[in-house]
Amino acid sequence: MDFIISIVPLLVAWGLDILLGDPAWLSHPVIWFGRAISICEHKFNRGSRRRYKGGVTAVVLIALTYLLTWWIIRLVSPYAWLDIIVSTVMIFFCLAGTTLIHEVIMVFKAVDISIENGRIQVGRIVGRDTGSLSANEIRTAALETLAENLSDGVIAPLFWYAVLGIPGMMAYKMVNTLDSMIGYKNDRYRDFGMVAARIDDAANYIPARLTALLMILVSGRMNLLSFVRRYGSQHASPNSGYPEAALAGILDCRFGGPHDYFGECVYKPFIGETERDFNYADVLKATAINRKVEIAAIIIIVAIKYLSLL
Repeated sequence: MDFIISIVPLLVAWGLDILLGDPAWLSHPVIWFGRAISICEHKFNRGSRRRYKGGVTAVVLIALTYLLTWWIIRLVSPYAWLDIIVSTVMIFFCLAGTTLIHEVIMVFKAVDISIENGRIQVGRIVGRDTGSLSANEIRTAALETLAENLSDGVIAPLFWYAVLGIPGMMAYKMVNTLDSMIGYKNDRYRDFGMVAARIDDAANYIPARLTALLMILVSGRMNLLSFVRRYGSQHASPNSGYPEAALAGILDCRFGGPHDYFGECVYKPFIGETERDFNYADVLKATAINRKVEIAAIIIIVAIKYLSLL
């Protein structure tokens, strides 16, 4: 019975993510995280010692997120059903698999209507400038994001759930939100966001490589291990290259190249060997891999829970 109770929140939350994604009508904690980060950034990202102030901001926000989550769970723990409900909701908030899949599929559908529609749609999920992207560059950006965010949006939260429970999972979401908002190497954020970016790199080190391994396993392409080892480290990020390399190998394609961020051209080394155009079959194959990886990760965590209770 203890085993069943321990896995119910995880399984129900995952099921809710599959059914609902991130409903627009639901106030998501990431919105609150973003507001807190924005307030701190406007208050402290000025004057001298910006790196120090940014580092303190990041550490304090992450610690507060962990402690607040821990306190809430402890508060409701004497009430079994309330504990299950609160835990389920928190885990649900931390998973972002379905929304990402839907957004990427919408990019492929939009670009088939017009390049302008595709640029607008892909701009919802990528940080790069999209105004001059070609149709194939739009599809490429969407697939790169699909691979990268399989790690950030699903596997990394589940990893930290397995290691530190729901407080760790929620703290990871704060880490990821900090990096997405202030972890850029431009004039405004280079100093203030440096520590946040480094924490994000550390938090994603194992999950990114685990994501790539799971992608290879579920695809049945174990020969891609050497491919991922070769290209995974080519990315500017110490982590993003690994799931991108896995997907590039599975789709037999090439990612990377020059991209514009905030008006500046950033060159990303190529990941993969085959330069080709993408079609709708590619996004269906890629999203199917994402779903299989989610299933594999859930099975692993359930197995870990079961073994821990023996």
